[in-house]
Amino acid sequence: MQSIRCSGTPVNGNLPLEPDVFVGRSAELASLSRALGASRLVTVTGPGGIGKSRLAVRAAALGAPRDGVWRVELADLTDPECVDHVAVAALGITDHTRRPPREVLAGHLAGRRLLLVLDGFEHLVDACAELVSALLARAPGLRVLAVGRRPLAVAGERVFPLAPMAEDEAVRLLAERAERQGAPVGDEAVARELCRRLEGFPLAVELAAGRLGTLSAGQLLERLDDRFRLLSGGNRDALARHRALRTAIGWSHELCTPRERLLWARLSVFAGGFDLEAAEYVCGGDGLPAQDVLDVLSALLAQSVVGREETPAGVRYRMLDTLREYGAEWLAGTGDEERLRRRHRDWYVGLATWWELDWFSPRQAEIAARAEAELPNLRGALELALTDPDEAHLGQHLAGSLWFYWVGCGRLAEGRHWLEQAARVDSGHEPPRLKALWVLGHVAILQGDTGPALAALQECGREAERTASPLAAAYAEHRTGCVALVTDDLSRAERLLGSALERYGEAGELNSNVLMGQVELAMARAFQGHLPEAVRRCEEVRRVCDDHGERWARGYALYVLAYAAWRDGDRASARALLGDCLAGAHGFRDLLGSVLALELLALVTVSEGDAAEAAVLQGAAGAMWRPVGLRLFGSAHYGAPRVMCEARARRELGDAVYEECVRRGALLDRDAAVSRALGRPGTPRAAGAAHRAVPPARSASGPHEPAASPARGGGETAG
Repeated sequence: MQSIRCSGTPVNGNLPLEPDVFVGRSAELASLSRALGASRLVTVTGPGGIGKSRLAVRAAALGAPRDGVWRVELADLTDPECVDHVAVAALGITDHTRRPPREVLAGHLAGRRLLLVLDGFEHLVDACAELVSALLARAPGLRVLAVGRRPLAVAGERVFPLAPMAEDEAVRLLAERAERQGAPVGDEAVARELCRRLEGFPLAVELAAGRLGTLSAGQLLERLDDRFRLLSGGNRDALARHRALRTAIGWSHELCTPRERLLWARLSVFAGGFDLEAAEYVCGGDGLPAQDVLDVLSALLAQSVVGREETPAGVRYRMLDTLREYGAEWLAGTGDEERLRRRHRDWYVGLATWWELDWFSPRQAEIAARAEAELPNLRGALELALTDPDEAHLGQHLAGSLWFYWVGCGRLAEGRHWLEQAARVDSGHEPPRLKALWVLGHVAILQGDTGPALAALQECGREAERTASPLAAAYAEHRTGCVALVTDDLSRAERLLGSALERYGEAGELNSNVLMGQVELAMARAFQGHLPEAVRRCEEVRRVCDDHGERWARGYALYVLAYAAWRDGDRASARALLGDCLAGAHGFRDLLGSVLALELLALVTVSEGDAAEAAVLQGAAGAMWRPVGLRLFGSAHYGAPRVMCEARARRELGDAVYEECVRRGALLDRDAAVSRALGRPGTPRAAGAAHRAVPPARSASGPHEPAASPARGGGETAG
């Protein structure tokens, strides 16, 4: 992943694109850079609106270490138990194991030189302090730049209190932001006095600049003085330090129309960003018709109360934390907070319900991007629903409906966190709890945790039969069949999967899960020597997927078809099928699908005559298996392609050269490994420039190898 700061210099990591020109703070930047060079933990402190986050991001980008800068945004999070999950997500780590997320983080960071920016932690200080202490102790190359209103109070912490901007810098900021909207500040003396009254708080200055399109700097100064007198009883010097910021926010709020104030307050229920549709549904009505939300939102955008950002999920909006807090206070004062939070929850329950249905369509990539963007709001909706006994069934439904995100987009650990909460609650509504149970079982299977998986699935099956819930019974039976498949109990897997598919047919159920059941049954048949039948079944799955635009389940069908093509000696078709499979799985962050395809590509590659490159791909796949968990579930059937590839590559290269190629492949990160596998031509070639010490592979004798089993597959039970 790479982000670009406004200077245009690439920075490895996930730092946000700076939305506008960075003004001033040269002395603070230099001082903060020196502090980061001298200490492994630096905490920038100061009140809201003073510019902590902006300074920290700029300083981090200027001094990026070898493995980049990764920002963990915590301001939108309320549940301390999710801190580690948010950090894992921010670092782009995909882990399918049952290891605690903190252990996953420590393992990921152990050999890296990396700067971690923890932004907005003050309401989660205990959980963040524990995390930072643990990571610094286990990752010697890690440095942490924390940003909050108070220190972490961790041993070795260097506190960097941030003061307001100098007057000259504040005036420059006001002028730059005003000029950007075509509204010059006019009289410099008045501008200086305005910045002086605002005490150099960047947020206050930006709010003032946002008003210069309708009021002059002199008018702004006069209105600000009026509010000062109101708050201080006529004695401006009696104001507490930093009261100017709250004054500026309140003054900006007063300049808003009643409908603008109403929307400001209502938007405070969103965690992180939001899109226009969400704002219209959640905030519309009762004094602000939904069709008018766009116009009012545009006015808040022009006044710098709301910001606009382009994302992979489309145009989104967000408020700075300080402005959102102010809006939340007003919302609480209106007595309407509970209703708005329920509307917020209902919107995201409905959105997830629609996403689940629409996942079986050409919009899978779009849905994955939107779910990723909405994760802070989804967390808020889950927490609100699951902590209210009267509404817990909505949380169970939401946690279960997001199965495609937990499973298909690499969020198993966090999904299990919410699903376990959902399964524990007795909501009095059986259907959503049964759904949470079978999805929990599904996630646990993928984590290699078959005991808890079977417990959840057995409970789901019993309750489904008791309550006459045929679909829940089918899903429970399906996933139980997956457990049998990955543990090599093939006859039982075939029986359970076949029965589940019959139940799906009787209920008229057709979606990605059902198609995965078809692929998994094909695997069970193939592993027992019935490869032609497996091919027919997977060709039918591919046809249905193509008709519906489905890409995720299709990838697993292609995996089986690729193996069959390799067995038939059609290496070109096998490579093309696997390229399609690998590209799709990697795009969805489906780690299991990616590594299965990569291992089979290694087998195809050695058959093409390039044993050295095959060994490199095996090394890359081996590194990928660590975050997946038990390699190929410990299954002899799933493991046969790897065994065949290794035996042939060792024979052609010799042990020493083979091990060196594997070692080099293991050094590739996931993106590099996938790019290498997809970019390689489909014709035999000698090892590349990175492996000049490796002799060219000898010519291949053909694709047919002795196999431990007649065919291998991969799947969501693969999943």
